[in-house]
Amino acid sequence: DQINITVASASYNEWFSNAIGLQCELVQMKAQHLRSIQSGRGRIDDTVSLADGSPVLLTSEASLFALNQRLKDAVPMVRFRPNLVVSADVALVEDRWRRIRVGEVEFEVGWGCTRCIVTTIDSKTAEKNPNGEPIKTLREFRSGPEGVMFGQNLIPRRLGTVRVGDLIEVLEEIEK
Repeated sequence: DQINITVASASYNEWFSNAIGLQCELVQMKAQHLRSIQSGRGRIDDTVSLADGSPVLLTSEASLFALNQRLKDAVPMVRFRPNLVVSADVALVEDRWRRIRVGEVEFEVGWGCTRCIVTTIDSKTAEKNPNGEPIKTLREFRSGPEGVMFGQNLIPRRLGTVRVGDLIEVLEEIEK
């Protein structure tokens, strides 16, 4: 499935490349190209753009800390490529959330994020972990029928602004 995108002008690409210190291109998905979220997830009219499975991915510092306690060599949060990182006192508390508000935005917490081999690659060196970490360790305690999980996929239900430092309000939790 080829995604229809437009590449920004050379001046924009040069500005972003200089700003982040890597050669890059800014792209935009064309409005007429919509991808539905995986069948059985979200609502029928929910779409995703250039993201993988959902519009937003949330992880928590406490969950990463719990994972790193089990690893020989700790991994940074960037390995999981989240959009939102929350501070929490309890590891994996995000698994119990059904609806949350961050700043002005309300999210439906959709499903656990299955993790792929990209998490085994160091983003600074592009080297793959020879032992398959952190997937190998996650498999020991975060494995389900769909695969190895870390983080939660979110779908925005009320749009607005999210800022660094915004509090997370849990609007609804999964009943035990």
